[in-house]
Amino acid sequence: MDNFKTISTLSEGCITEQRSKFISFAIPAETPEQVKERVDACRKKYHDARHVCWAYMLGAARNQFRVNDDGEPSSTAGKPILGVIHSHELTNILIIVVRYFGGVKLGTSGLIAAYRAAAQDAVQNAQIIEKTVDEDIHITFEYSFLNGVMRVVKDMQVQIISQTFDNDCRMFLRIRQSEANRLKEQLLKKVESVVFL
Repeated sequence: MDNFKTISTLSEGCITEQRSKFISFAIPAETPEQVKERVDACRKKYHDARHVCWAYMLGAARNQFRVNDDGEPSSTAGKPILGVIHSHELTNILIIVVRYFGGVKLGTSGLIAAYRAAAQDAVQNAQIIEKTVDEDIHITFEYSFLNGVMRVVKDMQVQIISQTFDNDCRMFLRIRQSEANRLKEQLLKKVESVVFL
C-alpha cells in the first residue's frame, strides 16, 4: 500500500444535543508535535468549554493513533471520534470536539452518539484527498548523460525536487514508492555513470 486518504484543509462541524453544543474540527496533522500544538491552541481558544476531546491517526500504515476523553466518562468521546476516522479510512488527521455543557446529562450512549455525530459532521465538510507514499532518490551522473536522465524522468513522471548541473550533475527526485525500483532500473539502463546517493 503506497497510498492513503487524508483531508486537504481544516474543516468544521457542529451539532446540538439536548442543549449541549458540540463544535468539531477535522485538522490535517503529520506528527504528534503538530497534534499537541493544535490541541493546545484549541484549548486556549475554547477555554470556557467543559470538554475538549480528540483523537488522531498518523502515518500511511495508519498505526499511530491516540484518543483523549478530557474528563468525559471513559471511552465516550475519544473512541467514537477515532471510530469516525477509521470508518472513512483516513490518516494524518486530528479531530477535536469541543463540548459546551447544556445542563442535561446525556448518559453513556448519548455521549457516544453525540461525539460520533459531531466528528462525522466535520469529516463530511472536509475535502478528502488521496496521497501517495513517496520515495526520495538522489543521483549524480556525468553531464553527457543528461538527455537520457531527463527522458526517463519525463517518461515516468518523476518529480524533480532540485537539480544542479556542473561537470557532474546532481538531482534530487521524488517518486511513488512502488515505482522507485523501476526508476532505478531505467536510470541504470540509460546512464552508465549514474550513482545513487
